[in-house]
Amino acid sequence: MNRSSRQKLYKVLFFNQGKVFELYARHIGQGELYGFVEVAELVFGEKTSLVVDPSEERLRTEFSGVNRLFLPLHAVIRIDEVEKEGVSKIRPGEEGSNIAPFPQTVYTPPRGGSQD
Repeated sequence: MNRSSRQKLYKVLFFNQGKVFELYARHIGQGELYGFVEVAELVFGEKTSLVVDPSEERLRTEFSGVNRLFLPLHAVIRIDEVEKEGVSKIRPGEEGSNIAPFPQTVYTPPRGGSQD
């Protein structure tokens, strides 16, 4: 089977609540929402396997029923097109790591609050 006839597979690494998530998906694109990456058709390991990875099972449960994820662009660490699926997992965002999220800007309303 040549490369063009296979369905593409992507590994997505992103920050969420101080942890690094690693997921596999069939579709990645610029989301309909400005500043977000759309991740769809999540792929998890076979349920029929005798050995079940608890972190992958947690992700499968957390994302069950999710059709598409919209990840903030600044939370995405890396997206790779890969040949085969690995194990989805959650890792702690470690102190002293060379991976850090982009700084976020915080919107603050104008002073005074009145619209004179």
